Amino acid sequence: MTRLRGRLIVLQVMVIAMIVVLVVRLWQVQVVQGSRFVTVATETRTREVRVPALRGAILDSSGRPLVRNRTTLVVSVDRGRLERMPDGGAAVLRRLSGVLKVPLPKLKMEIRACGPGVSRPCWPGSPYTPIPVATNVNPRAALQILERQEDFPGVTADIQAMRDYPNGRDAAQLLGYLQPVTQSELEKREGLKANYSGVDLTGRDGLERTYDAALRGTAGLRAVQVDRMGKVITVDQQSDPVPGDILVTSIDAKVQRIVEKSLDQAMQEIPNSDGAAGVVLDVKTGRVIAMASRPNYDPRVWTGGITEKDYRRLLSDKSGKPLVSRAIAGEYAPGSTFKISSASAMIADGESLHGTFQCPGAYTVEGRSYPNAGGMSLGAISLHEALVKSCDTVFYRAGYEEWLRDGGKTPKSKVKEPMPNMAKAYGFGRRTGIDLPGESPGRIPTRAWKLDLYNSTRAEMCRRAKIGYPEMKNESRAAFAKRLANENCLEGMIFHAYEAVNLSIGQGDVLVTPLQLARAYAALVGDGNVRSPRIGWALMRPDGTLHKEIPVPVEYHLPVSDETRTYIRKALSEVPSDGTAAGAFRGFPLNIVKIGGKTGTAEVYGKEDTSWFASFAPADNPRLVTVVMVAQGGFGASTAAPAVRRIWEGIFGLGKGDNNKPIQPALPDGKPVTRLPAISRDGTQ
Repeated sequence: MTRLRGRLIVLQVMVIAMIVVLVVRLWQVQVVQGSRFVTVATETRTREVRVPALRGAILDSSGRPLVRNRTTLVVSVDRGRLERMPDGGAAVLRRLSGVLKVPLPKLKMEIRACGPGVSRPCWPGSPYTPIPVATNVNPRAALQILERQEDFPGVTADIQAMRDYPNGRDAAQLLGYLQPVTQSELEKREGLKANYSGVDLTGRDGLERTYDAALRGTAGLRAVQVDRMGKVITVDQQSDPVPGDILVTSIDAKVQRIVEKSLDQAMQEIPNSDGAAGVVLDVKTGRVIAMASRPNYDPRVWTGGITEKDYRRLLSDKSGKPLVSRAIAGEYAPGSTFKISSASAMIADGESLHGTFQCPGAYTVEGRSYPNAGGMSLGAISLHEALVKSCDTVFYRAGYEEWLRDGGKTPKSKVKEPMPNMAKAYGFGRRTGIDLPGESPGRIPTRAWKLDLYNSTRAEMCRRAKIGYPEMKNESRAAFAKRLANENCLEGMIFHAYEAVNLSIGQGDVLVTPLQLARAYAALVGDGNVRSPRIGWALMRPDGTLHKEIPVPVEYHLPVSDETRTYIRKALSEVPSDGTAAGAFRGFPLNIVKIGGKTGTAEVYGKEDTSWFASFAPADNPRLVTVVMVAQGGFGASTAAPAVRRIWEGIFGLGKGDNNKPIQPALPDGKPVTRLPAISRDGTQ
């Protein structure tokens, strides 16, 4: 009995002690730390949700959509929440796979983070944002996910806007594409984190990247109370998103289609061609009317996430790297189209504009003969005829003699370099500054450039001069490369006579982009101003009012007299009728629309020639410049000139097209749209 009473006392003491501990703990929680726990409890019930803004459309100069939005049901997964589950979210993903009819392995791949060694599909965006795993979801499946949140924690289904491309592949590189915002971008890009909704995409290339901030708009904010299942109870605070601006471009969708179609035909006619580009520029304003590149791709591959196969194809050499716009990033020797610069340099350096020039079949420099194309010999001719007939030897002589006056192999302390400097004045050898990312500068070889190149490559050239190129399978090419390395090792700092001769006709180390050439011709046949081309014309608010017009900067005036520019323009105006492009324009109604231009055929070691044609119309008062380049296309007159002819026929509505029907003019009077399109208050055109 005594033992039992002792046990009861011990039990009573233990119970009292536990009650005391509980009371003390309750006092600590409710009194000492009460305010902190109230705050924490409130925070766990409040969610801030950023509502994405509708991204602005991209329109052509008449208000036709180039890029627009369409709505779709999207299912997204919160990877962080799944990873905190005991099974890592495996059960949720299995149930989601069944509802969406998407294989489980594919779902797992969609939500894994992209990184080194991780192939697509994967998530390239921030790890703290919902990851879209399915687009164009069936409404019944989306409703099932929303109604059974206890089975699908961390999974959401909502309506989102996605980019739509009504013109298919047209202008794909120019327009660009969207990709998820990465964590590093959120941390580095000013203003992005504050406006990021968690499902926003950012421009990765083209106009989408250049005008990303304006197109994106401002995300809205909703502060909501939620229960333990994440369902909204009440809305505490709400601010509506502000849609992005509408970007109106100077692109004319009809002209763009004509250029795209003409390039397609050129590529079909030259199966070995590995690239082409076309540019149509407004001479008066410097705005781009059309710009196309081949190969191209379907921008819809980015919508909803790109597959590994498609991603590799866009970047591979085998497919021609279709992500790269050859119009702004492709660098090629321009051939005789470059002679507008050389002719200008000759006159600026003292040659007579109305003088007589010898055009022998070949010109000899330091024991080496440089022939005319086909050995053509015209005797004594004018500069006018030298341009019309494209006499190379006239320019060989001028380039060589200018090189001699600068001191030849042992240059003077101060060299004039008339031809390289005039080329730079025309805008070659540097970026045009167009409102697109990824532009290449091209190259104009000079004595200073040659010395810099020598200093940076001397060690490697001397090493190769000794060991050669054993990795090359072609023995003749390996032997040539070794001889070249030896020459560069011994005298790579010297700007040789042959380099000056090649430069005079746009060969050798001269590299330009199609856009650079178009800009140069626009300056020549226009008012003499060198402009930085623009595609963006204006940013319009969602209600249709003008927010900002995008100006075209005038960089400077060409150092070429009006008399010289007029002389060269008139000479080039005879090229399609009596010069090197006469065959390509046979039957073209030059009496209705007079075309001017210059053919170019540029040699490329180990490949077929690059075909060029740079042109303008109307020849007497040019409004448009059109340039086409076809890599490995052969003679300029045989490939590029016919492609340009097709473009002019489409612009002016000349001749007959498919099914022998008359071609409807894209620009009936040959003039681009000069007034911004009217956009209604609801944002429609």
